[in-house]
Amino acid sequence: MKFLSWFIGLVVMIVVLVYVIAFTSFGNSLLKPIVEGKINEKTNLKTELKTFSLSMSDFEILLNIDKDNSLHLKGNYSLFSQAVDVAYKVNFEKLQNLQKLANAPISGIFHTNGILKGDMAFIKIDGLSDVASSDTTYHVELTDLNPTSIIAKVDKANLVSLLELGGQKPYASAIVNLDINFKNITPHALDGDISLETLNGKLNSPLMSKDFKINIPHTAFSMNLDAKLQGDDVDYKYILSSNLAKITSSGQVTPQPLKTDIKYNLNVQELAVLQPITGADVRGDLKLSGTVKGSKEKLIVAGISDFARSDTKYEAILKNFEPSSIKASMKNLKLSKVLYMVKQPHYADGIFSLNVDISDARSGKLKGVVVSNIRDGLLDATYMTKAYKFKSSMPRTSFKLATNTVLNANTIDTKVDLTSSLATFNIKQARLNLKDSSLLSDYIVTVPNLDKLYFASERHLRGAITASGKLSKAKDLDLTIHSKVAGGNVDAKLHNDEFHADLASIQTLEALKMLIYPQMLKSSLNGTLDYNIAKEKGIFNAHLVDGKFTKNIVLDLAKQYGKVDMYVQEFKGDINANINKEHILASLDLLSNSSSIKTKNTKLNSKTKQIDSKIDIVANKSPLTIFLKGKTSSPKVSIDAKKLIRKEAEKAIQKEVGKLLKGFF
Repeated sequence: MKFLSWFIGLVVMIVVLVYVIAFTSFGNSLLKPIVEGKINEKTNLKTELKTFSLSMSDFEILLNIDKDNSLHLKGNYSLFSQAVDVAYKVNFEKLQNLQKLANAPISGIFHTNGILKGDMAFIKIDGLSDVASSDTTYHVELTDLNPTSIIAKVDKANLVSLLELGGQKPYASAIVNLDINFKNITPHALDGDISLETLNGKLNSPLMSKDFKINIPHTAFSMNLDAKLQGDDVDYKYILSSNLAKITSSGQVTPQPLKTDIKYNLNVQELAVLQPITGADVRGDLKLSGTVKGSKEKLIVAGISDFARSDTKYEAILKNFEPSSIKASMKNLKLSKVLYMVKQPHYADGIFSLNVDISDARSGKLKGVVVSNIRDGLLDATYMTKAYKFKSSMPRTSFKLATNTVLNANTIDTKVDLTSSLATFNIKQARLNLKDSSLLSDYIVTVPNLDKLYFASERHLRGAITASGKLSKAKDLDLTIHSKVAGGNVDAKLHNDEFHADLASIQTLEALKMLIYPQMLKSSLNGTLDYNIAKEKGIFNAHLVDGKFTKNIVLDLAKQYGKVDMYVQEFKGDINANINKEHILASLDLLSNSSSIKTKNTKLNSKTKQIDSKIDIVANKSPLTIFLKGKTSSPKVSIDAKKLIRKEAEKAIQKEVGKLLKGFF
């Protein structure tokens, strides 16, 4: 009995101690710093527990989170019935001070007050708020501490203030009304409706121009959303109207498991307004409408559009929200409209068509065909001339293009046929490997009239040319070029910046004719060119054989006064040139049985068109020296012909040589 008395006494002492500490002012004063410390520790804020009063039946707590934000709770409770009747008041004058606590970029002002009443089984909350300068009332019911019913009415909320609460800039202003009436929000037993209305909306054009670099005209908008939730189904109707765009959507959605049967319609008068959402830097108008039907396992998205004045249809099948197959057709799309929409210069006009049939759109397992063509294509010669600073006008250039692309797992094979009034370009197979991004392609390019390229080459040329080869791009860039030119062959290779060309059996008469030079020499030329594109340096070496001069004034005079007929002589020899950017240092050494024509270290500047050269001609042991200096188109010519002909003929030679060289250079 003594032990029992001692034990009961100990229990009584503990109960009394707990009561004193928990439910008396003295005990509250002891607990207050402890509770305050725990709050500071959890919130990582310097909060002040201004009021902490707890008794057996009532309590009051006033927590100053900081000087601008406070939370006040006051009410009654019962430990035995676990019932509460609490009045609460929240005054947040500077939400930005609570960003660490909310873990979100919040700011602005938030006030709310109300009554929380009930027990652990059922609680009702009724309150008022001025959130976003609105008149807001709400009624929330909790069963077993889980929300089961919500009725709320937000009247005349300010959208700018709502954006501020979320830490967003005021990109738009509007009045927002919201009605929520949920009799039951228990999962799979939903019963209620939502009505959202936005009035007098206006976009903040100056701010959007500053932040997104898009110029949006004055834009007013309104929005309505009506949704009814019943069981697992949501029936809704949504309308967004503005002077720039109208978006409508309606239908039924079942969130879990996902099922959709909805219609959508998009009519955008200015795509630039959507840049903050889409991230796409485009402009212009767009109409789009279609349906979304199916489930997570198979979702079918279909629609039609007039994108860039085209007739476009599409259908995509998604499985688990990943593209499975895609079909699309686009007819009569206008190139000029597309260029405008993607903010590109007016390079060309034309009509573009596209057909896409991808039976398997899974990454790494692509399977399908893409066919496209452009008809009635016409380059904007005026713009191209100005943009690329051509010294002469680009001619009117029409074109048409056809491509056929086959997708097969990680490879994409494309066939290209481009025909224009300047040239034709054909690719039988360009293969792109998606795994390593390597490209291997053949090509054939034909220019039927080289003189039409004068605007780019700045040199009149005669005749046609065809070149073919292969392009390879992986770690290195490799290009081969094969062409028959001037009765001979040109075989070239480009490896990154290193270019090498072999010239075989080039007929000089045909080459001079192509270059529109005086056809002075009939010969066969073999040579090589090695050139570094990055450094703009190279070496040219060539050998001439079976060379015979055609009729010209220089050899006529040499025959008349020097008694030497160089027309019957055959020449052979070497041509060499060192290229350093625009500076060319050239040498020529031609020999026959009794004559020679030589020049060493002739200086040519391809940029300034300057020449500085000394040409030595020996005709049957009789020398003739010609000096050229100045513009290649009209160089200053001086002649030392004393040992070859009479002095009185020197002026005639000088005059005729000047004419000849002017045409040649």
